[in-house]
Formats: sequence, C-alpha cells, structure tokens
Amino acid sequence: MLKILFFAQTRELIGVDSLELPAMFETAEQVRQHLVKKGDCWALALEQGKLLVAINQSLMPLESAVKSGDEIAFFPPVTGG
Repeated sequence: MLKILFFAQTRELIGVDSLELPAMFETAEQVRQHLVKKGDCWALALEQGKLLVAINQSLMPLESAVKSGDEIAFFPPVTGG
C-alpha cells in the first residue's frame, strides 16, 4: 500500500487529509494522474506544475519511483506555518 498525504491548500480543496492506495503505480506522477480522475476539485488541487511532492519526507520530482510502503505527500509550493 501507498500512504498518500495532502497538505495546505491541496488538503483544503479536496477535503481529505490522507488516504491509502494499492502499490500499483510506478511513479508519484502516476499517483497524481490517478487522483486527478476523481473529479474537478481533485484536478484543481493536484494540477500539474502547481504541486510539490515528498516521498518518505524527502522532496522529489513527480517522476520519482514509488514502491509499497512509501509515504507520498502532495502540497503547494508555498505553505504557511
């Protein structure tokens, strides 16, 4: 399983803090693309080019590989404290 976390405006737009997905994706970008298909607010919150991703608490490119047990966090480029 993959643990997916959402922070700041991303979380506010979709109304979800976290979720789990089967580890059937090869990259964080594939996870993003899957989630975008859930609807308009998801597409807006996870818009390509306006999103950062951390894999296991390390900032990574969206094209980075993911594997079962990984924690993937999506958040906007600027977040407040």
